[in-house]
Amino acid sequence: MSRPLHRGVSGLRNSGNSNDFWDSQLKDKTEKEDLDRNRPSDPSYLSLRFPFRLFCLDNSHSKYGTTENGFASDSFSIGSPRSRHKLTVLFLKLSLIVIVILALTGSFWWTLSISTSSRGHIFHGYRRLQEQLVSDLWDIGELSLGPSRMKEIDFCPEESENHIPCFNVSENLAMGYSDGNEYDRLCGQSSRQSCLVLPPVNYKIPLRWPTGRDVIWVANVKITGQEVFTSGSLTKRMMMLEEEQISFRSASLMFDGVEDYSHQIAEMIGLRNESNFIQAGVRTILDIGCGYGSFGAHLFSKQLLTMCIANYESSGSQVQLTLERGLPAMIGSFNLNQLPYPSLSFDMLHCARCGIDWDKKDGIFLIEVDRVLKPGGYFVWTSPRTNVQSFLRNKEKQKRWNFVRDFAENLCWELLSQQDETVLWKKTGKKNCYNSRKPGSGPPICSKGQDIESPYYRPLQNCIGGTHSRRWLPIEERPTWPSRSNLNKNELALYGLHSEELNEDTAKYKTAVHNYWSLLSPLIFSDHPKRPGDEDPSPPYNMVRNVLDMNARYGGLNAALLKAGKSVWVMNVVPTSGPNYLPLILDRGYVGVLHDWCEAFPTYPRTYDMVHAEGLLSIETSQHRRCTMLDIFTEIDRFLRPEGWVIIRDTAPLIGSARVLTTRLKWDARVVEIESNSEERLLICQKSFFKRQAI
Repeated sequence: MSRPLHRGVSGLRNSGNSNDFWDSQLKDKTEKEDLDRNRPSDPSYLSLRFPFRLFCLDNSHSKYGTTENGFASDSFSIGSPRSRHKLTVLFLKLSLIVIVILALTGSFWWTLSISTSSRGHIFHGYRRLQEQLVSDLWDIGELSLGPSRMKEIDFCPEESENHIPCFNVSENLAMGYSDGNEYDRLCGQSSRQSCLVLPPVNYKIPLRWPTGRDVIWVANVKITGQEVFTSGSLTKRMMMLEEEQISFRSASLMFDGVEDYSHQIAEMIGLRNESNFIQAGVRTILDIGCGYGSFGAHLFSKQLLTMCIANYESSGSQVQLTLERGLPAMIGSFNLNQLPYPSLSFDMLHCARCGIDWDKKDGIFLIEVDRVLKPGGYFVWTSPRTNVQSFLRNKEKQKRWNFVRDFAENLCWELLSQQDETVLWKKTGKKNCYNSRKPGSGPPICSKGQDIESPYYRPLQNCIGGTHSRRWLPIEERPTWPSRSNLNKNELALYGLHSEELNEDTAKYKTAVHNYWSLLSPLIFSDHPKRPGDEDPSPPYNMVRNVLDMNARYGGLNAALLKAGKSVWVMNVVPTSGPNYLPLILDRGYVGVLHDWCEAFPTYPRTYDMVHAEGLLSIETSQHRRCTMLDIFTEIDRFLRPEGWVIIRDTAPLIGSARVLTTRLKWDARVVEIESNSEERLLICQKSFFKRQAI
């Protein structure tokens, strides 16, 4: 009995019975003949019914050719399953060709019509990929050093409580430095610190401003009772040591009060009192050997900003105590190198028994004073050596005084007044004074090659600097504070800036400061460690007084904080690896310094309440640096107070890398998105308060 026929089964189908094959062939032939008889004679029928066949005719023989049974195997045979399958495949192929042609055409027109802004987005995306690559390579470098590099950093031994890298007196002595030069700054690879500095056993969070200006905890600084009462700067003695506190007062049994002293200086200038310093063009003062900052503390209430500098001291440090009071200070020395300030930086320099022998080294220290003093600025020197009555008894003192007086005259300084132990000079505001000097009298004017506007610890120069600067303008001709902080179009042109750039920077930081202050609360950290033995602090939660901006740019953060009425001062740091706008910052009436962040900052541990860094990581990673991100963060931890804040704003990849490091530093940290479409992130960190256990 024959099997039923299967429609749609190919004539080449294998079967176990040969009759199936012939039955199938006969069936196909019969159907074909019937179809040919019923097909219209119009040749267009084929073209309408099978358009793809006409379009894709092949001159070659059919795939199957003519079988040995005499049946032609036509792949486009009507009604066969094979024909429908091949038509479907052919249709898909043609569709794919059309899609490819359309895609290429669209791509071509898109390329021609791309706009400049689109190119900018593409370039920006490319830069983003580069930044991501840098961040990834940095992470890979850290990870390649093994799991040991990812563990938490150990605490430093107790002797490092007040240690400052780059200031190692014993090492400097061993290298042959002497005559005071052993206290100078000397940085190298060995000066890096790879551990976390713990506070002293009895350390306490400083009192809030302004109470903290007049009272500090004695355990927070390294000082002995004997050092409190030893001789030194005039303002050093304006303090009292109690059981747990040191209190500073404006009056002393041994000296006139600092208020009377500053009033005397104002009168010597020709002013009614110190409140009129602003009207005379004075806003920023460099206080050399400042004692413990009482002079600057008093003038702060008069809107005057005083920066204290003093040599490194292992104990009883003037800089450490001044910063503990919430006043500007940093370690600085005249011994070997120029100060890290631009020429023409300060309106007044003050030295009250500061311990510097101005007549030594052929007056080179006075030349450095002249360099950083603005035209028309004042130099105030208070010392027993300037007392005329003492000259009658000591000819040597008279000789030394005569040298300083004559040298100052050759610097084109005018001696305005001399009262008791205080002498006051005014620097010339006219450049032609230097040319009118007698030949061979006084130091020469620096050449353009020597007259570097912003030197970085360059050896002291024996020539008058700043005369080639376009910023030469007497202080009495400058706008008075606070107008001087808003420079006009012509003034900004001196720094290569446009008004729009400064206005944009001001607006950005106005918003940023508002946002920062809302984030500076332990409440954003559910696991925030409370102060040992204390309850939750009341608003403003902790003291924020000393602020350090690691990449200050134009001083926008400083301006915004003052505009918002915050009782803070800002150390505006300009990295040596980035654009230098430090002259602009100082001319706006702020204080700042040039610094290389691969080196230790010239300050003591636990001296700043808040550290801000916008774009610093991008600057540092774009350079061929000799330090890592971890080195920079470890240094931040050193000078940040317990419970102090760190605010870092940078690209998302770099913030991600920084966030990983905060765990090793034992910081509480959160990443905050600035805007939904922004490529930058905000890293808010708070340093935990760890205490060393008493033995």
